[in-house]
Amino acid sequence: MSLQTLLPLLIAVPGLLFLALSIVWLLGGHVSERAMSRTTKLAYTLLTIMTAMIGWKMWSGEVTTVRVSLGNWFTVAHYGFPLSLLIDKLSLPLVGITVVLAGIVGSFSVRYLHRDPGFFRFFLLLHLFTFGALLVFTADSLDLLIGGWELVGITSVLLIGFFQYRPDPVRNALRVFGTYRIADLFMLLAVFLAHHWFGTASWEGMFNGDWPGHVNKLDGSAATVIAVLLVFAASGKSSQGPFCGWLPRAMEGPTPSSAVFYGAISVHAGAYLLLRVQPLIHSSVIATSLVVFIGLTTAFLGTLVHRTCADAKTSLAYASQTQLGLIFAEIGLGWTTFAIIHMVSHAMLRTLQFLRTPSMLRDYHRVHSAAGGQINPTGEHYESLLPKSVQIWLYRVAIGRGFYDAIVDRFIIAPVKGIARFLSIFEPNSTATKPAAESVKTPAS
Repeated sequence: MSLQTLLPLLIAVPGLLFLALSIVWLLGGHVSERAMSRTTKLAYTLLTIMTAMIGWKMWSGEVTTVRVSLGNWFTVAHYGFPLSLLIDKLSLPLVGITVVLAGIVGSFSVRYLHRDPGFFRFFLLLHLFTFGALLVFTADSLDLLIGGWELVGITSVLLIGFFQYRPDPVRNALRVFGTYRIADLFMLLAVFLAHHWFGTASWEGMFNGDWPGHVNKLDGSAATVIAVLLVFAASGKSSQGPFCGWLPRAMEGPTPSSAVFYGAISVHAGAYLLLRVQPLIHSSVIATSLVVFIGLTTAFLGTLVHRTCADAKTSLAYASQTQLGLIFAEIGLGWTTFAIIHMVSHAMLRTLQFLRTPSMLRDYHRVHSAAGGQINPTGEHYESLLPKSVQIWLYRVAIGRGFYDAIVDRFIIAPVKGIARFLSIFEPNSTATKPAAESVKTPAS
């Protein structure tokens, strides 16, 4: 089977599986847990084999880049929306890690969600997420990447609110959804401006050559604006900088979704976008400095908060945020290969840690008991370098989680609500006037 056939088939398998299961659900059908388990294992085994075949064919044929054109989604005058897929040295490792880790999480979830009312719903969203993630990593343009980007986002939100009978997961899911919407506006604006100013949003139109040796075609202040917008879009997906508050809220979802979304794949999509457009970012001092600044400041805050978290999943969330901040800084400094290795190894480590969180707590308590309660906390040698007053101040910041939620609630959400209440005076009050039929009293019999 040729690479031109394998690549579209690889992406289509989870999408077709989601579509088939959705039709069964809409028609009122039922899929047993055993059938779902076997179908999922078969699908991800097939995806793993196909990914290995793609990697082998590229290595044996000394092919570094494979492009597959599927025509245009639509064409208007001289503009067409191209459906083109790409796999190269950057996308191949991320496609591989997506397929393998999603399959592992799917196998784990069969036991974790056994007899849960949302069992079918979880696997439906898992397959849709895999399809969206593969689309992100293999899209040959920003246009097509947005499609996968949005699928990853909506499945993330739906899984945060997975336990919908409790108010907190739903509330946090809505908060994350609002954060995603704001960040995605930067992405949409960047794509619009790329088409308006340069007439293209495809990788071939924006860069010369193949990754990692590609060279930026765009220049000037317009290119700087697009680069900065993409930096903020990537920050929103990876919970960095001004969007760093949503990742801990995502821990309301099931542990398997926390592992595959917020430890392994979804949060690395932003870093992937930065790597893909790295020449564009490095052509602008402003964009490069912004990436390094956002990464280092988020890593510092994540380290502080991580050390004061009272629960394991939230602690892991801030630990992931810290590592992603370091990855952002590595990309900004031009350490491309190191950043990819860091991303892949971090994804594997975090998936393992999230999946074995209950066992990890049990192991820690067992070791703590065996040591007579004398396990020393880490990082004390760093704390001793700071004055006591500074230590107390940093501890307050960490306990308050950087006061991020308080700042957002007071200076962003509260003003928006105030404006909405003011504008509501221009809307007719439906309860002010009652229908005539309701105002007529029926005579007593």
